[in-house]
Amino acid sequence: MARISRRELGLATLAAGSAKAAEVAEVAEAAQADTKYSGALDGFESKVDPTSFDPTAWTRERWKSAPLQLTYKPGPAAQTQAWQRQLRAKIAELVGGIPATRTTLKTQLLETRTFPTYRREKLVIMTRPGVSLLAYVLTPNGATEPLPTAICVPGHGRGVDDIVGVDAEGRDRTDKAGYQHDFALQAVEQGMAAVAIEPMGFGCRRDEKTRRRGLGNSSCQPNAGAALLFGETMIGWRAYDVMRTIDYIETRKDLDAKRIGCMGISGGGTVTLFTAALEPRIKAAFVSGYLNTFRDSILSIAHCIDNYVPGILNWAEMYDVAGLIAPRPLFVESGDRDNIFPVEASREAVARVIAVYRSMGVPERVGHEVFSGEHSFHGAAGLPFLKKSLMESYTGRNE
Repeated sequence: MARISRRELGLATLAAGSAKAAEVAEVAEAAQADTKYSGALDGFESKVDPTSFDPTAWTRERWKSAPLQLTYKPGPAAQTQAWQRQLRAKIAELVGGIPATRTTLKTQLLETRTFPTYRREKLVIMTRPGVSLLAYVLTPNGATEPLPTAICVPGHGRGVDDIVGVDAEGRDRTDKAGYQHDFALQAVEQGMAAVAIEPMGFGCRRDEKTRRRGLGNSSCQPNAGAALLFGETMIGWRAYDVMRTIDYIETRKDLDAKRIGCMGISGGGTVTLFTAALEPRIKAAFVSGYLNTFRDSILSIAHCIDNYVPGILNWAEMYDVAGLIAPRPLFVESGDRDNIFPVEASREAVARVIAVYRSMGVPERVGHEVFSGEHSFHGAAGLPFLKKSLMESYTGRNE
């Protein structure tokens, strides 16, 4: 057996003691972390109801008694149509109203580029005095005109570039990266024209301070907050941009103003839903990663301020707003792991919407795909649905 010196024995003992001391210190630190001060109620847990201090729990409970004065009640078609007229007027009021007078459109073509399968125009549309909208118009090469046209609205991110094949360096890309997967290009691949628009607060439609923070930062917070100060909402502002985009489409011979659809993901889905509810010129809608209940999404989970419509729960839930699209075709897609818009609440919402369509005798005009994935654009069933719906609208069957 090897002999060990007294010095070596002493060092080994010291090391063992240090390791033990470290272990004890780690246990003590963990115990201290467990008892770290968390707030003024520490030590009083047995004397109070912690849920009574949780505003989110309180608002979810309060939702159960929300007035929802104009929520849909099943009935014959005439009754449903009367309900739509009443709720549509109320929603228009709640989002801040829609300008009654529309100024003459001023448009400026900035660039035209031709790609192997499509052409892309970049242009500016002045939607109201002092307000400019950036848009890309994408048309498939060799297609028969006038073309069914999808207005494409992006969600939070870099803005409209992120749905037309432009990367963060301004270069062309072909890999359809990101959660939005260049869905405007996908619409063109289906044979439709796409008019992709930049929502207020994204991309080039941001204040200088926000621009300096980088492309992925939106200015929804100051802009949507400003809208509220005027008694209006960002949803109303963005919906009006879509309406003015339709006015622009009506000026072009190559785009069919009788076959206009609208589609969007996340915040773009919000705009699609509310605009289609208010604007009958939209003949079909495709909502990705949005249709849900206010109860389970906007009310319960931290969202951007651009999602909020003051007072809406006094009158309606999100599925009631969607019911205003009937009898025009509506497609909804939901990721089964979407932690922003929970899938079970989306299923509930779609079931409620189908009831509206059923009263009009057209329940088949609502489609819903639950795909395997998180909060992202999918399009496998939704894009063909939108194309088919716009092709049918040419015959007048969806009017």
